Amino acid sequence: MSTLITGIGELVTNDPATGEGPLGIVRDAALVLDGDTVAWTGPAAGAPDADERFDAGGRAVLPGFVDSHAHLVFAGERAEEFAARMSGEPYAAGGIRTTVARTRAASDGELRATVRRLVAEMARQGTTTVECKSGYGLTVEQEERAVRIAAEYADEVTYLGAHVVPEGADAASYTRLAAGEMLAACAPHARWVDVFCERGAFDADQAREILEAGIKAGLTPRLHANQLTEGPAVRLAVDLDAASADHCTFLSDADVDALASSQTVATLLPGVEFSTRQPYPDARRLLDAGAAVALASDCNPGSCYSSSMAFCVAVAVRDMRMTPAEAVWSATAGGARALRRTDVGRLAPGARADVHVLDAPSHIHLAYRPGVPLTKAVWKKGARVTAPGSGG
Repeated sequence: MSTLITGIGELVTNDPATGEGPLGIVRDAALVLDGDTVAWTGPAAGAPDADERFDAGGRAVLPGFVDSHAHLVFAGERAEEFAARMSGEPYAAGGIRTTVARTRAASDGELRATVRRLVAEMARQGTTTVECKSGYGLTVEQEERAVRIAAEYADEVTYLGAHVVPEGADAASYTRLAAGEMLAACAPHARWVDVFCERGAFDADQAREILEAGIKAGLTPRLHANQLTEGPAVRLAVDLDAASADHCTFLSDADVDALASSQTVATLLPGVEFSTRQPYPDARRLLDAGAAVALASDCNPGSCYSSSMAFCVAVAVRDMRMTPAEAVWSATAGGARALRRTDVGRLAPGARADVHVLDAPSHIHLAYRPGVPLTKAVWKKGARVTAPGSGG
């Protein structure tokens, strides 16, 4: 089946050669979806016919959000920990172990239900590409289970056995396990390898050992970097040609220069800073230096239990000095770049048919009307997703 979406007041293509500005905006536009692919975009007056028609009624249409950093395979929640932070307790990585214990005790069916629920929740808000990490198992069996379940629902799967050192384990021996037997069990289900390189987790030498082992196993590295302090993680990510360095909250001038001169994307996670009261990353500093920036939710039960990319866009504009256009690009095309994907994050012939219709005339409303559910309709891989306000 083909679908003509017409009556588009503002079409964000993310192709400057197609339309206005860095978002490649086309006014009074239309697009045609053929199966799971975008077949045509352009002025509505020249649109070809299709099997079905959807009138956007002058609304804005964007590529689906690309969420390139999420932790969805878990059990339980940590609301009390959040309340304690809001009362003044500092955030520390140790809370991860609480989720590890609950996740280990959960059945496969319980974990599947959580991932399925959250991926569907994301889709209803316009997120059509989801990366999902392991990291709440921390044994060979449990980590293999996590990446296997993640692969059933997520577009991209990351092996994060090196999330923290589990209770009672020795850091050196656990690093060898994460780089050896655990990696071998998880690699068939994953595309990426990640490490939380931070105080309270893994140091740079341990992170390098695991990431280089992942590269040898055919995985591509990404890295949790510089979330809590300045440190060597960002430059390690660049040195290993990691697809992304995620968090990037505390950066030296050398870190910014390294990112700007590399292919490594700085993935910023503003929901984390909102939920932990840490300082926000300085997106303006990165953008002005020429670094590529992505936005992602980091949806997880501890430091950010939000799946809303629209919320991340609004916070990035308000508190990280991004323009609305920069934030929207980073939440779509930027996320695609962080996943080294060219088929998502844009709306052009040949792209995947991931479409987000806003109940608003412009992409600016994502930041202009924070907290308001603005998703009118969503197509993911060419299939209509039930969304708030869509009428089914």
